[in-house]
Amino acid sequence: MKVFLLLATASLMLPSASVKATSLCRWVDESGRTQIAEVVPEKYRKAAVCTDSQEYELSAEQRRAAEQRVAQDKARAREAAAKPPSDRASGAPSPARAASKPGAKRPTEIVTANTDCATWWRIYDESVECFGPFRTTRGATKPEGFERCNVVTSPEAKCGPRSN
Repeated sequence: MKVFLLLATASLMLPSASVKATSLCRWVDESGRTQIAEVVPEKYRKAAVCTDSQEYELSAEQRRAAEQRVAQDKARAREAAAKPPSDRASGAPSPARAASKPGAKRPTEIVTANTDCATWWRIYDESVECFGPFRTTRGATKPEGFERCNVVTSPEAKCGPRSN
C-alpha cells in the first residue's frame, strides 16, 4: 500500500515539473516588432529562435548556495556599517550609512539681500558643482541631488554677466 501511495504521489508530481519547463520563442514580425511567445505562427517558424526555459533553472543546491552567499554579504555589510569610520580600512563612510545620514547640503552658505556679486557667483558655482553628479544624460536632475545640494539661482539677473 505504501509503495502504491509513493508511486501515485510521484506520478502526480511529474506532470507539474514538465509544465514548468516551457519553450519560449522570439521572432520579428512583418512590422519589425520583436515577438516572444510559446507558440510561433507558421510563417515565422523558420526565423524564430527558441530557448528551453529549463536550461536556466537552478538546482535546489545552487539555490541554497546563492541564498547563503546573499546572507553572508548582508551580514558583512551590516558589520561594516556598524563600525565607526576610523575602524574601516578605507576610512570612507559605508554606502548604507551615507544614505541613512546625509551630511549638510552644499553649498552651506546661502544668498541673502546683502550678498555681493563675487560671493554669489562662488556660491552658485558650488551649487552647480554639487548637482553635477546627479545630472542625467538628458540634463534632468535626479531627486537625490535635491537631498544633498541647495538650489542657488543664477546671479546674472542682478549682477549681470560674469566678469573674470
